[in-house]
Parts: sequence; C-alpha cells; structure tokens
Amino acid sequence: MDTQLTERILKICEAQMAKQGENVGLSFYAFFKNKNDEPELLMQVASWWIMTHRLDHFEKAYKIKQLILSENNT
Repeated sequence: MDTQLTERILKICEAQMAKQGENVGLSFYAFFKNKNDEPELLMQVASWWIMTHRLDHFEKAYKIKQLILSENNT
C-alpha cells in the first residue's frame, strides 16, 4: 500500500484506540468515509486485509497498526 494510505490507516487506528481503548475492533471499511468514494483504494485495502493477511472481518486496531508498522519497517 502507498504511504498516504498506510498513514491514514495508522491515524484511524490510533484515533479509535484513544476513543475506545486498545481492544476496539475495526473492519477495513473503517478507513473510508463512504465505502464507494474510493473503490480502487478500498479494493487495495480489502486485498491486503483478506488475501494477504487472511484477517477476520473485524480485527483489533492495535493488531492492524502493528501489521502496518512491521511492513513499513522491512
């Protein structure tokens, strides 16, 4: 995923954890205001979420954050 998209995901994960705690669950739709506004980016995140990492529909925000950070540090 591109840098802007990963930054968006990190920002949303951090905001949701600040509001609801580290156990808050997110789906990949959480990173989009309207799931139809950016279909190419939505499909990119969906592919990363489902095909690359085989994640469940809802995952903990801290887990998503750690996956993004680990991929960007390699």
